[in-house]
Amino acid sequence: MSNEVIFFGAFALFIILMLALDLGLFNKKDQPVSLKQAGIMSAIWVSCAIGFYFFLKIQGHILHDIQDEAHLIEVVQKNQHNIVLNGTSFEENLIKYKNNLSLEFITGYVIEYALSVDNIFVMVLIFSAFGVKEKYYHRVLFWGILGAVIMRFLFIFIGATLISKFGWILYLFGAFLIYSGIMMFINREGDDEIDPENHKVVKLASKFFPVYPDFVGNKFFHKVDGKQYITPLFLVLLIIEFTDVIFAVDSIPAIFAVTKDPYIVFFSNIFAILGLRSMFFLLVNVIHKFHYLKTGLAFLLIFIGIKMLGHHYLKEWGFTTAHSLYIIIGILVISVVASLAFPKKEKTIY
Repeated sequence: MSNEVIFFGAFALFIILMLALDLGLFNKKDQPVSLKQAGIMSAIWVSCAIGFYFFLKIQGHILHDIQDEAHLIEVVQKNQHNIVLNGTSFEENLIKYKNNLSLEFITGYVIEYALSVDNIFVMVLIFSAFGVKEKYYHRVLFWGILGAVIMRFLFIFIGATLISKFGWILYLFGAFLIYSGIMMFINREGDDEIDPENHKVVKLASKFFPVYPDFVGNKFFHKVDGKQYITPLFLVLLIIEFTDVIFAVDSIPAIFAVTKDPYIVFFSNIFAILGLRSMFFLLVNVIHKFHYLKTGLAFLLIFIGIKMLGHHYLKEWGFTTAHSLYIIIGILVISVVASLAFPKKEKTIY
C-alpha cells in the first residue's frame, strides 16, 4: 500500500472523527446555532488547517514517501511544483520542497475559503426562499457539505488526471476563470432571486419523487399510507448540493493554478468547505455589509485565470507561490476594508 493511500486514509479518518464531534457537540437537538458556537466551530476548523500547514512544512515528504534526491525530482516534475532544486544537498532541497508544499496548501485554502463566501450569499437566499427555520440550518448544511466532500473528491482527482494527460486544459481553465470573474464583476450588484416552485432542481426531483407539500420537522423523507415522500427540506438539501457543484467549477480550477498535486488540492479544498458551515453561521447576519466582497472575488478569479494562462512566463520571471498568496490576501483585505470604510447606503422609501 502506497504512502499516498495511507496518508489519504488517515486524513479521511480525521475528517470523519471531526464531523462526528461536530454533529455530537452542536447538533444534539434542533436549535439555532449561536454566534458563540459558530465562533468555536470556526476557530477549530481554522486551527486544524493551520496545524496541517505546519505538519506539511515539517513532515510533508511523508505524503509521497520521498527518500532520496531522484524521487524528490520526480515528484517535483510530476506535480509541476514552482521551485528550483539547486540546494547543495538532498536535505536542503527537501526543506525547500516542504516549504513550498505547505505554502501551496495554505494558498489553496485561502482561495477556496474566500470563494466560499459567495456560496454563503446563495445559501442565505435558498433558506429564505423556502422558509426554512433557523434551527434546521445546521442539519441541512451538515449533510450538504458531507455530500460536497464526496463530489469534490471525484472532481479533483478526475481533473488531476485530465491535466496530467492534456496539459492544454489548464489554458481552458484559465480562460474560464477570467470569464467567470468578468461575469461576477458585471453582475455584482444584481439581486439574485430563487423561485422555489420553478427551480430546475425542484422540477427535476418532482419528476422522479413525490413531494410532500409541507415541512415535517427535520425530516428529509415522510411516509404517508405506505407511500414515501421527499420533504421540502430534502429539496433544499438537493439545491445546496447542486449549488456546490456550480461553485466547484470555479474553485477547483482556481486551486489547480496554485498546485498540480491532487492531494494538496483536495486537502486545501476540504478544509475550506468543512469550515464553510461554521462560517455561514458567523456571517449570515452580516454578510450584506461586505458589499465589495463580490468585486474582490471577481478580481481574484481574474488574477488566478491570468496566472494560469501565463504560468510559464511568470515562472521565468521568478513569480512564486508566496507572491500569489500575497496578492490574493491583498485583494481580500482591500475588498473587506473598502466595504467597512464605505458602507452601502440603504435605499430610502418614501
